Amino acid sequence: MRAFSQGTRVVRTRRSGGAENGCKGGSTSGWVRVFVPFALGYYLSYLLRTVNAVISPRLTDELGLSAASLGLLTSAYFLAFGAAQIPVGIALDRFGPRRVEAALLLLAALGSALFAMADSLGALAGARAMVGLGVSACLMAALKGFTLWYPPERQSSMIGFIMASGSLGALTASVPLAAVLPVLGWRGAFWIIAAVSLFAAVLALRALPDSPAARSEASLAAALRVVAGIFAAPAFLRHAAASVFFVGGFMALQSLWVVPWVMNVNGFDIAGAATVLVALNLGNLAGQLAVGVFGVRLARAGVQPLGLLRAGYGMMLLVQALILWSDLPVLPLWTAFGLLTAANSQIYLSAARAFPPALFGRVSTALNLMAFAGAFCVQWGFGIGLDLMRGMGVELARALAWGFGALLALQALAYLPLLGRPAARPSKGEA
Repeated sequence: MRAFSQGTRVVRTRRSGGAENGCKGGSTSGWVRVFVPFALGYYLSYLLRTVNAVISPRLTDELGLSAASLGLLTSAYFLAFGAAQIPVGIALDRFGPRRVEAALLLLAALGSALFAMADSLGALAGARAMVGLGVSACLMAALKGFTLWYPPERQSSMIGFIMASGSLGALTASVPLAAVLPVLGWRGAFWIIAAVSLFAAVLALRALPDSPAARSEASLAAALRVVAGIFAAPAFLRHAAASVFFVGGFMALQSLWVVPWVMNVNGFDIAGAATVLVALNLGNLAGQLAVGVFGVRLARAGVQPLGLLRAGYGMMLLVQALILWSDLPVLPLWTAFGLLTAANSQIYLSAARAFPPALFGRVSTALNLMAFAGAFCVQWGFGIGLDLMRGMGVELARALAWGFGALLALQALAYLPLLGRPAARPSKGEA
């Protein structure tokens, strides 16, 4: 842990960055200037993350994909996104959110255009990986910006609102997208996404406040030693499994496997499955807006992010068990599940509270790496498991139930470390 301590000693001198570095957190114009570019970026990130859930039947018909191939294609986004997290965290702490966000959104625009032109599984997977890389900083850049320009008691609220913009992206990738696909086709839809991504890159570059280049570690090796220290820290490890199986598991379900579940287990057609996806995303939107509206009040009342995390995850386990084993109505259950997944946004604040604020970019992206590694493994592993069980003669509905049950068991195990006593943030005198 010596390298971690040495690295934190260097970056701790930047704690006082606050609102004065960019815009005043209390002014409406400053709030709009910061929020709108971040919100549009995260809207696109979530739209692109979940779009395959609706276009997957068309991709399967056009390219003849197996369940494993479809899972691999969809999870290419998560693989590239996750692989970018450590470099993104270092870049955010060194160069600031404006430059990193704008540069990467240009890659998202290029990847979306390449996806629209692709005509093979390899080309689609490569383009989707580029998209994943291009939107890999959208949430983390926003969180970094909020720590620079807003006081701590407002951060839960701001995160709730930014996550709500992501929920709007997921909503767009459900019934609205399904409604325009007969007219635009999936290729036309991706051309439009490419154009909006290009606009978002320009908006981020022109509207966001600039951050002065950080005085950081003397070398890349020193920066990586700090990252290694974060991964070894007990405060990080107690959140890591929850990030993998709660955050990553939700992304895997939302972006692909919810639709096969409700079609094969509940007997819905594609339109009904899209409606369930809307209910899930509306629930998530409502939950994120609730965090946004009440986050400041809860913080002032002494409710910490870890408390919200424990309550939300405990209820998520219950609702998922009801989805799996009860005969209750489908739409209310998936809506409730979406509502409770708003707790996922608090895992970044909960973990980061145990680290110096100047390390927020690296702590949050390290945790996000765990989430996207989980999404990749759950999404692809789900497909592999389905193919194996189908090969052994297991009917699809039962195979899906086994997969969902395995995920639920892993989430229950990941929940246990969160029940322990939280670690305190290092004091200024610690090195």
